[in-house]
Amino acid sequence: MPASGAAAATCSTDGRPRRTPSHDRGPRPPRPSHARASPGTWPERAPAAGPFLSTGPEQSDGLLGPAAIRDLAQQLELRPTKTLGQNFLHDANTIRRIVRTADLTPDDVVLEVGPGLGSLTLGLLGACAHVTAIEIDPRLAQQLPVTVAERVPALADRLTVVTADALRVAEVPGPPPTALVANLPYNIAVPVLLQLLELLPSLRSALVLVQAEVADRLAAAPGSAAYGVPSVKAAWYADVRRAGNVPRPVFWPVPNVDSGLVALTRREPPPGDRAETFAAIDAAFATRRKGLRAALARWAGSPAAAEVRLRAAGIDPTTRGEQLSVTDFARLAATR
Repeated sequence: MPASGAAAATCSTDGRPRRTPSHDRGPRPPRPSHARASPGTWPERAPAAGPFLSTGPEQSDGLLGPAAIRDLAQQLELRPTKTLGQNFLHDANTIRRIVRTADLTPDDVVLEVGPGLGSLTLGLLGACAHVTAIEIDPRLAQQLPVTVAERVPALADRLTVVTADALRVAEVPGPPPTALVANLPYNIAVPVLLQLLELLPSLRSALVLVQAEVADRLAAAPGSAAYGVPSVKAAWYADVRRAGNVPRPVFWPVPNVDSGLVALTRREPPPGDRAETFAAIDAAFATRRKGLRAALARWAGSPAAAEVRLRAAGIDPTTRGEQLSVTDFARLAATR
């Protein structure tokens, strides 16, 4: 007889093994405890795409691991929403990597948008002079100082929390921020980034975690397939580059898209008016497949007027918008 719990088998007439009926196999082993959970409790493990997290060791440096994220979410009765773009980082090594990549100095004042449960905030506090965190969810904004005080009490006075929508912020309290480091809500990442770069000229650098496709667009060069409005407008403010990928499993809940880091280094914008330049950019890419003579007809007043302005800027009227740099667009916008 087979050992308890093993499946018995005989041979069929064609020589292949055949299982015996289940009532002859002996008792089944008990299901592991993590496979059962009473209502309202979190199982030890769940599918990667599900709402729960696996447990992990606590971090000696105060960073949040999966178990701590789980406990905080339970405490707040939190279920992340797509409306607010809530996908929380729960991997301490990823946090450490983001902080290293941000290349902060002890004098930096960091602006963080969408701190959520505080995973990245805790990593940033030890690497800079101050963190100002803008959080739209009142529950999370109220909890963040508590989490920081419990996990890194010596750094608690370095944190300021602003409960607000980052797209509607008109000013940021405290010392002017010098670096933006954030896991941006994916559904508003580009508008938030451009808004803050315009609002806060004190920002010298930025490192943002966004959807991989958005990261590619932000860092794209003229003439590439990904080049478009986000690429040109971001280039008005800064030199932009891809700074790596971030895997899906380090988020809770696990997103359905890949993620990437984008690094920006502030530089002087090209000569010209920003609003007029951005209007020309929007017009050029509204009908991306058209040559600029046709694409800019409404913006300039007519196809003929568009051609005059394009030639005045030294741009071939048959060129498409994806071929122009931000300097080209600024020069075009300056024509009369």
